[in-house]
Amino acid sequence: MSERYTDILEGRRIAAFLGGAGSGKTEIALNFALGLRRETERRIRFFDMDQTKPLFRARDAADCLVQAGVDFHSNFDTSIEDVAAIAPGVIAALEDTDSYVILDVGGNEQGARVIGQFFERLNREDSIVFLPINPYRPWSDSAEELRATIEGIRRAARAGCVRIVSNPNFCAQTCAEDVIEGNEKLKEMLDGKYPVSFLCAMESLCPALEARLTERIIPIRIQIRYPWMEDDGEEV
Repeated sequence: MSERYTDILEGRRIAAFLGGAGSGKTEIALNFALGLRRETERRIRFFDMDQTKPLFRARDAADCLVQAGVDFHSNFDTSIEDVAAIAPGVIAALEDTDSYVILDVGGNEQGARVIGQFFERLNREDSIVFLPINPYRPWSDSAEELRATIEGIRRAARAGCVRIVSNPNFCAQTCAEDVIEGNEKLKEMLDGKYPVSFLCAMESLCPALEARLTERIIPIRIQIRYPWMEDDGEEV
């Protein structure tokens, strides 16, 4: 069934999202921040820490977050060439016990090293590290390759453990059956070695999925406008 975002955090207030290209990391992190905003009056602070320079980035949706009342932090000036540097205020935010903190971090090994410097803080009881995985992506072809990727990212981030986010999709072409089959494929490859925290699916698919799955489900609304979208925000 669909879950409250605060329930998924299980009392924690800091969530770091890691994930490579095509994993859905940034959209999930954005939706998580907006979901928390709807559920709580506490301050929500979102840090764009993705230094792997993907084509689409959280800062492309900064206005949406700010309008919703989420504090957006980034060290990138979109009017000039990207500069790989940590957004200011991270340490202060991590120590601010009155706020929720969402970290959107580049998820390959190079990108994950960005939060390695904060490993002591992120391995405390009030923090959690999520790793979204789309089992339909090429680097998820085999259990061995998938586990090697997970371990490489975990070690680079110096995280004690990571919670997997199941995110099986083919973008706009995804149907409920694709989600169900991809989720089963992912669980088989993980073979119980990594905990799956929740599953993501496009909002329109969630009613059908809730009747067939026992996993906690987070509905996704696309926040970043992509070139292939029509003017009304729908994918084509």
